[in-house]
Amino acid sequence: MAKSLNILFVGSELFPLAKESGIADIMYALPIALRELGHDVRVIFPKYGIISDRKHNIHNINRLRDIYVKIEDKTYEATIKSSIIPGSRFNLQSYLISNDYFFDNRKGIYHDQTTWEEYPDNLERFIFFNKAVVETCSLLGWTPNIIHCHDWQSALIPALIKEVYFNKYKKTKIVFTIHNFFRQGEFNLKDFSKIGLPDSALIHFKHKNKLNFMKGALEYANYITTVSQNYANEILKDRFYSNGLNDTLKKKKNIYKGIINGVDNVYWNPKKDEFLKYKLKDNIEDFKLQNKNIVLKEFNFDDNLEIPLLGMIPRIGYQKGTQLLIDAADEIFKNNLRIVLLGEGDNYLKEQLKNVANKYNDKFKIRFEFNEPLSHIIEAGCDFFLMPSQYEPFGLNFAYSLLYGSIPIARKTGGLADLSDNIDFQSGKGNSIVFEKYEVKDFVDAIERALKLYHNKDLMKKIINRNMNSDFSWSHSAKEYESIYKFILKEQNKENE
Repeated sequence: MAKSLNILFVGSELFPLAKESGIADIMYALPIALRELGHDVRVIFPKYGIISDRKHNIHNINRLRDIYVKIEDKTYEATIKSSIIPGSRFNLQSYLISNDYFFDNRKGIYHDQTTWEEYPDNLERFIFFNKAVVETCSLLGWTPNIIHCHDWQSALIPALIKEVYFNKYKKTKIVFTIHNFFRQGEFNLKDFSKIGLPDSALIHFKHKNKLNFMKGALEYANYITTVSQNYANEILKDRFYSNGLNDTLKKKKNIYKGIINGVDNVYWNPKKDEFLKYKLKDNIEDFKLQNKNIVLKEFNFDDNLEIPLLGMIPRIGYQKGTQLLIDAADEIFKNNLRIVLLGEGDNYLKEQLKNVANKYNDKFKIRFEFNEPLSHIIEAGCDFFLMPSQYEPFGLNFAYSLLYGSIPIARKTGGLADLSDNIDFQSGKGNSIVFEKYEVKDFVDAIERALKLYHNKDLMKKIINRNMNSDFSWSHSAKEYESIYKFILKEQNKENE
């Protein structure tokens, strides 16, 4: 057997304890896949107020009760807690960084749950988190060979390790994964002093006259990945997608790669899904109709199963195409269809969605919340799933939709371009209804093509059957990450020779 590695995953979310984006799913599923390859993988993330100690059997680690983190002239105390991730195979170990002021006394991850405004002290919150992670590792008696960081919330760790804690982490290498290039951790440049790095490091964090956490990670990490090949190419070439950081990435192109995400084949499995009252048995048509009926009841529609049902589960903002749905509403709802939307996010867009729902209340229903069980039921019960994204790093819901028999209606961008194959009505090939331009006309045309498909029952059934047998297991992607880990450790050994 190949040598086992110590791997620490660092991120701001972890399913099922705290989830607002796809980071939570990857922080859960990829470590499990790496454990299956024989590695000692652990995860660390903040303990938010939404996380119950009692429910998740979270306990203190006595020797890690009093960790002190300094941010300029203020000192904050971190308590490190531990838990086995609920439902995980191999008893995956997690560490939770607890602090009443920054995390425990707040229900939100990044936002105030009432106003949906970002916390004004997110800079200090995640400086504290990054520093506490590095301090925790040095006290655990367990030295990671690899620290795998995710998005801007953990983007200070590569610089902290190389500039401040080098003597404690001489043999540790850093992988940084970009989940979303539009959220880079941008703050006032004068706040650089709060990080506690030497002045010489400022140049690596300065971008467009702002403090940019993500740029620092790109400069200091040993390897950079993102979550699909097409998105990797887009952000390398296009200043719009990368906010101008593509120039930094181009210098790192030899240590930069897009690796497609996988899907946890236990949690997202229509035959085993704990959230589905009606699981998949032998009859796919019965599975879809039973769950469609539940979705209709959840959103207060009548029980007419013949009308096409479309679902959408966005983080409500401009990325996921919410504005495009609003702009296209008058054309969309000329058709005989129903749409359900489940999500939380931008208040301005939510008001516009309410106006659309009031105008078309017999065709469009909304629920503003994060609701994991209901998201599974929507995937199982809808005929089509809307993904009209302006940009899309990967698009986990595309994969979920295929596996649960909901045909995606998706814009060809980012990871969706890697996953989608436009359905040919003549040959029957393809897995989704695809459109290219982020415009009302193209979006409406795609929906009308989907409705045409809906009335071709034989072709619809053939495509759903094929889609539900798609393979999105993590095993291949986990091996790609394993190869990257071994590559950068091998490079280190060459440097030491």
